[in-house]
Amino acid sequence: MSKLLVILFFFFIILPVYSFDLPVSRIPDDSQLRHRMRDTWMLETPTRVLNQRPRTEILLSGERVQISTVEGREEFMVVFSRELMRGTNINNRRSTGSFPGWAQGSWMLVRRKDTGVATQIRIYLRSDQNAHIQFRPFDTDKSQMDVIIYGAYIARAIPVAIPFDRLYTIPLNDILRLVDDKFPMKYFEPDINSYRDTRNFITQVRTHLGDLRFADDGAIDENGNFVFIENLQTQSPQTAGLNCSGFIKWLIDGILRPVTGRRFPITPLKEPFGERGSAFTTIWEESRDVFFGLDWIRNLAAEANSVLRTPAHRALEEFEVRQDNFSLLRVNRNNTFATHSYPGFMNEAGYGIEGLYPLLYTLAINEPFSFYLAAVSQEIATPTSPRGTPRLRQYYHVAALVPYFDELGNFRIVVFESADETSFTAFRNRYPEHHISLVKIPVPSRFEP
Repeated sequence: MSKLLVILFFFFIILPVYSFDLPVSRIPDDSQLRHRMRDTWMLETPTRVLNQRPRTEILLSGERVQISTVEGREEFMVVFSRELMRGTNINNRRSTGSFPGWAQGSWMLVRRKDTGVATQIRIYLRSDQNAHIQFRPFDTDKSQMDVIIYGAYIARAIPVAIPFDRLYTIPLNDILRLVDDKFPMKYFEPDINSYRDTRNFITQVRTHLGDLRFADDGAIDENGNFVFIENLQTQSPQTAGLNCSGFIKWLIDGILRPVTGRRFPITPLKEPFGERGSAFTTIWEESRDVFFGLDWIRNLAAEANSVLRTPAHRALEEFEVRQDNFSLLRVNRNNTFATHSYPGFMNEAGYGIEGLYPLLYTLAINEPFSFYLAAVSQEIATPTSPRGTPRLRQYYHVAALVPYFDELGNFRIVVFESADETSFTAFRNRYPEHHISLVKIPVPSRFEP
């Protein structure tokens, strides 16, 4: 898209995110207001529209809407910005005085500055600047609808059997009825109560992090002793700690020990699990430890799913994440949004990290009682490799990713790694152009490391 949307992106991103959203069907209707503003804001010449002063109108529901414009180099946007509200009872909603542009129900029309032609309508169904629907003209009688979640096209070019300019004034729910089952409503209406155990699990893990420290190659064995993963020798009490792999084992031990009464031994976690590699990679496995991270999380996931679900869930296809929930991404390249294809799951690589944010969002909706162990990989040659050593995909870091919705309905991702909690942004930026393999773990009701 144009640089206008890049301006809006950075404008939105600095604002606080909080919400008490209504079900989409109960969003107060603003179609009468848009009908009254149609001639002066949507059809008037660009120069006159851009000279308009912002104004605030009140809907029949009593909620306020701020009407304004945002100007870019080639386009401008007419924004019907809803006031951010608190309270899920439509008869007892409290105003905040904030009009961020992405509050639930906000509506936007993009027009060209030179011709005034409208090119897009954007509507926010949740108070989340990263989740919206948009409409584009197709021909004189039809329009197209896209569903964009955290930069991913969850649905693309859904046909809408009405002219684009008719969308200026039609009620939102009438539009959604036209697309019916083609619209994935579930991604805009998370059940907040479904994430209660996840929020509790996060809190429990956090209370124990202060007792840990990082130590290279460190883990806790089945007897509760701090040892080195490579040779199982005891660590010095003065420096004992956990590395990324040992920390993830500590996490899963804390989930399973209340059920099994024991910790898991270290040696079985190093064993190959499932299909991976080939005759070509086999000769390098010992010297390069190519699949260590992948085998480690698969073995932990097999044990966790077997204990917390059923032994049948020990199979790789039961817990490895292989969903392809989207195939297109909107990527910001040099301050311009462009659409790129996204291959989704690839055997023995997982997912490109550029699509991890929307992937975790869709997983949180589809699997609200799960979190994920991640193995980070990249095709590399070791720095000390002799000349001619091949580049191989190597799994050299593991972490736990916990996507969920908080009590206010905001999407969050907690990252636990290397005996600490880090931000998802830091995790993602640390591994540009890497791939992530994910395995699913049931969210526990108890955590006792």
